[in-house]
Amino acid sequence: MESKKNQFLSFSWRVTSLHMIAYLIAGMLALIFLDYENFFATGSLAQLMKPTNSPIVAFGPFLQIILGFAMSIFLYPFRSVFIGQKRGWFYLFILIAGFCIFTPQVPGPGNFEGVIYTNISIQQHLLSLPETILYSILFSVFLPLWVKYPKKIWTILSMIAVFLIFVMGVLGYLAAIGKI
Repeated sequence: MESKKNQFLSFSWRVTSLHMIAYLIAGMLALIFLDYENFFATGSLAQLMKPTNSPIVAFGPFLQIILGFAMSIFLYPFRSVFIGQKRGWFYLFILIAGFCIFTPQVPGPGNFEGVIYTNISIQQHLLSLPETILYSILFSVFLPLWVKYPKKIWTILSMIAVFLIFVMGVLGYLAAIGKI
């Protein structure tokens, strides 16, 4: 039987790495298909969002390691709610999407607080939703599966993915500051 520390570390790695991977996938698809480069550079979003070629934005997906670890701390006590239950992935989806869209503590694009407190148009809010929903689905479906069916290959692939996210972040940062 795994010790409590090892259980937490294993869970934490899964949450953190999966958060980073899902975040990158959803963000890249939004960047490509929702034209985030122009979306963030025009209208009221230009005042709120950094341009997609900003150095810190390039390193942003790797910095999600911090948020992923925080998520693992917050989700760990409640893991039995969404791991091993018949609709556990759906409960996790409702939790993640709900907090992202309906109960954020800061107004932003695509969330309810943003609709109330920002000058961002409803169309801009709606255009932000697919990224949030895709991220929530990816994270919510794959985390329970990975915890329920742990395989060494998933851990190895996640390590490779996190390493590649780091390398892409460093290269993007260096490109954005003109060093490469």
